[in-house]
Amino acid sequence: MMTSYGVNTLISDSGIIKYRIIAETWTVNTVKQPSRWEFMNGIFFEQYDPQMQVQGYIQADSAWYFDKQRLWKLRGRVSMRNRNGLVYTSNELFWDGTRHEFYSNVFSRIVTPERTLQGNSFRSDEQMTHYHVSYSAGSFISDDIEGGDDETSATDTVADFQPYVRSSASKHRGRK
Repeated sequence: MMTSYGVNTLISDSGIIKYRIIAETWTVNTVKQPSRWEFMNGIFFEQYDPQMQVQGYIQADSAWYFDKQRLWKLRGRVSMRNRNGLVYTSNELFWDGTRHEFYSNVFSRIVTPERTLQGNSFRSDEQMTHYHVSYSAGSFISDDIEGGDDETSATDTVADFQPYVRSSASKHRGRK
């Protein structure tokens, strides 16, 4: 086991700097199964392109990296921003380095210059350009909903929406 304090390190791949990690404490624990890195006092990542321009950042209150699975688990006030102005917030996020994707099964919120989405399930590629939000709500332009060309707001199409109504067989038991 090794613990480092006041960490500010750069991570490279094939001689090209890809990430910067800043953390108050970084514990490498190979005794626990599965072996992991722990960042219990917060973490901040910056991602760089080959020209050393910041592509985005991720920060969280705590994080774990499971080295054998190449999986990051970020918890507590997770925030991510990319170069295109997309902002993601949640209380938990997983970053799978093998599949090159982000995912979460807790409430997540995505804000872009064009729309706001929120839902209880989230999945995206690492660039945050192709993402899916399940059990979602939000504000959209009508092109997103209907594939149309006009600039009507989402509230103009609400009249066409048919809400899901629970059948009477699924009422709570024990209530009179």
